Amino acid sequence: MLILLPPSEGKTPATGGDAVDPEALSFPGLNAYRAKVLEALGTVSAHEDALALLGVGASLRADVERNTRLHAEPAAPAHQVYSGVLYDALDYRSLTPGQRRKADASVLVVSALWGAIRFADRVPAYRLSMGTALPDVGRLASFWKPQLTQALADVTEGELLVDCRSSTYAAAWAPPPEQTVAVNVFTEVNEVRKVVSHFAKHTRGELARHLLTRRGKAPQTPEQLRKAAAEKWEAELVGGTARKPHTLNLILPN
Repeated sequence: MLILLPPSEGKTPATGGDAVDPEALSFPGLNAYRAKVLEALGTVSAHEDALALLGVGASLRADVERNTRLHAEPAAPAHQVYSGVLYDALDYRSLTPGQRRKADASVLVVSALWGAIRFADRVPAYRLSMGTALPDVGRLASFWKPQLTQALADVTEGELLVDCRSSTYAAAWAPPPEQTVAVNVFTEVNEVRKVVSHFAKHTRGELARHLLTRRGKAPQTPEQLRKAAAEKWEAELVGGTARKPHTLNLILPN
């Protein structure tokens, strides 16, 4: 089982330590593409219109300025750098040592800057969304899609993929649909379902934590995943097709 997560928009900068070592990151076949995005991001972030080009507000000026010196910024494990609703719910810090090893092996974060990394990979805090277009790179989701398809083929072969990514990050890589289960979260009132954005992030983080901490074998099929999710939520499984992944719908109480 592999759990696919998006990065958080907000990130916690490391307070000290060495800078990122690209050769030490998972999936080294992506390094040439990482370098290209890193260079383009630094150039855009130094532009006088950097905030507008990156689609962020003035409150994030310091984050954008940090983008210009990412080669020298201190790095920390991804599970420390990524913060926000989903990661708070997953709460890596409170996992046992064994559960942390499981998380380091089982979680893949699809990133606009790094392509894909694991929880233990050391990276600096940065500001970049997968929906951004960069000079000489283009729209990042389109740029990364063929690279991730190739780089992740071996690691995902035969694995159940629990896809907790947002649509923006799901656009960057479409894993084999027959082994992928996309996670949706709804509330239901008077038999009418509504998608919930904030609580969807929180619930996906809770699901990831549940899968990492529950006893027994990790789910290996979509139906086993549904049964595992049903230990905590009302859960239904919608079968996929040759082109469309399975869907796990988690229904929150009113």
